[in-house]
Parts: sequence; structure tokens; C-alpha cells
Amino acid sequence: MFTGLIDHIGEVIALREKPQGRTLRIATDYELETLALGASIACSGICLTVIAQGEQGNRHWFDVDAAQETLHKTTLGGWAIGETINLERAMRLGDALGGHMVSGHVDGVAELVSRDEIEDTARFTLIAPSHLSRFIAQKGSVTLDGTSLTVNNVDGNHFDVLLIPHTLKVTTWGAKNAGARINLEVDLIARHVARLLESQGRLDS
Repeated sequence: MFTGLIDHIGEVIALREKPQGRTLRIATDYELETLALGASIACSGICLTVIAQGEQGNRHWFDVDAAQETLHKTTLGGWAIGETINLERAMRLGDALGGHMVSGHVDGVAELVSRDEIEDTARFTLIAPSHLSRFIAQKGSVTLDGTSLTVNNVDGNHFDVLLIPHTLKVTTWGAKNAGARINLEVDLIARHVARLLESQGRLDS
């Protein structure tokens, strides 16, 4: 599990295509002892497993595998060398939950429609896939490219979020503009409540 609080920006420095997916090498400032083999890392919201790690010059790196399903259902299939990505290591027992409960299982890809600068914040308006929009509620939680955010307004499939200067600085959001594709994970509680209501015949599927 994750919190959606980004603790580092990584960079894709190598890619290897395979019949069953692709392997990525990601440069990071994480200390190698925190990148144990088998550890889970949220890479722009996608939970991936460390399969190798090492040093290259003065940088550390770790490798992850992504299956074809992940390539198709997330933005990862479009990543290239030089791509910057939000990173978060998995929670440890006793860690403070500063964001919200995030699984790292991306539900779909949203499109960034517009970015508006408002005084010292930035408002990002996105459009969600139609089958996911019912899980997005005003003042509810949403995970976008691994970042825990609060939904400001909802209008049909469109919704917007406000980002403060700190978030813009320490995540990849500072460089995001209209047209960007964003990994979307809806709130776990909203999804489970909807499933419960569906099973009771109280909500259309």
C-alpha cells in the first residue's frame, strides 16, 4: 500500500522490450538499501516490483518489469528514455498516513484538458473514462500519477484538482500541460461501496 505522497522524482534511463512486456531502468536518489529486491515502488501511480538495483556513476538505479496488461491500461507503454516519473516507496507498518490509502493498481487513464494558474496554485481539469467517473466525488480523494489529491469540482466526466506550489515543485506536475495522459486510481472506499451496492441490486453496474 501507498499514501500518494511523492518522495522523489525518478528518470527512465533504459528500456528493454520483451514479448511479455518491457523492463525499465529508473534512476533515483534512493539509497540502495531501501531498494531491496522484491520491494514495491509506485512509479507514477503504478505499483511495480524491484528486480535489480545498482549504481551508475553517481546515480543509483533500479529495474522493474511491466506486463503487457500494464502497458495497455496505464501510461507506461508510452514512456521513453528521459521520462520523469513520480516515485513512492511502499508504506511500512507504523508510517503516518498523510495522504489516503492507495493500492498502486491504476484503474484507467485520464486526459488533462486544461491548466489554469490561480494566484499561487494551479488548477488542472481532467476528463475521466466514463466507467470511472461515478467513483469521483467532489471533495473526495483521487490518485493521479501517484499523487494523492482532493477533487475540487465534478461536472459529468470532467473534474478538477488544485495543486499548491510545493506539490508542483516536488512532483512531475510542474511540467504537466493540456493533452497529457494521467494514470488514475479512484478512491478504494468509493469503489468497494459501489461494488457492495451493486451486489445488493441498489446500483446500476
